[in-house]
Amino acid sequence: MNDLNSITEAKPITIFTIGFTGKTAREFFEKLQKADVKRLIDVRLNNVSQLAGFSKKKDLEYFLRVIADIDYAHFDDLAPTKDILDSFKKQKQMDWADYERRFNALMEQRAPETHHMPEEFEHACLLCSEATPEHCHRRLVAEHLRRRWVNVEIKHL
Repeated sequence: MNDLNSITEAKPITIFTIGFTGKTAREFFEKLQKADVKRLIDVRLNNVSQLAGFSKKKDLEYFLRVIADIDYAHFDDLAPTKDILDSFKKQKQMDWADYERRFNALMEQRAPETHHMPEEFEHACLLCSEATPEHCHRRLVAEHLRRRWVNVEIKHL
């Protein structure tokens, strides 16, 4: 058994996920605080868009620290490629099943569990834009890590 699995077997890891779309800033930050999130991990490919409102990288980093004493990190290795995202969102060249298949293959190739430690994700929350996790890659990332680290609990906020 490798060391990563030994760590997670000894101590369960809770990973939260959240999307900002459809939430006010108040709802968003209160959900994070109520869940006792310690770090927000931004898994968006584009985290500086004007459409992101309060969740633009620099603003979000500030708000998290000042409002909720939550650390911010951006792990772009957990984001989809521009090609995958554009094919799904803009060009409508693939359905969700195709997106999920391609994104999961990307996670297999990138193997984030080999260069991230489980402790980085303990009481952390994966952030993306989608309102719900059903058709969002943040859920796929959390599920990938759970398959690799075994003792991971996922909670969608």
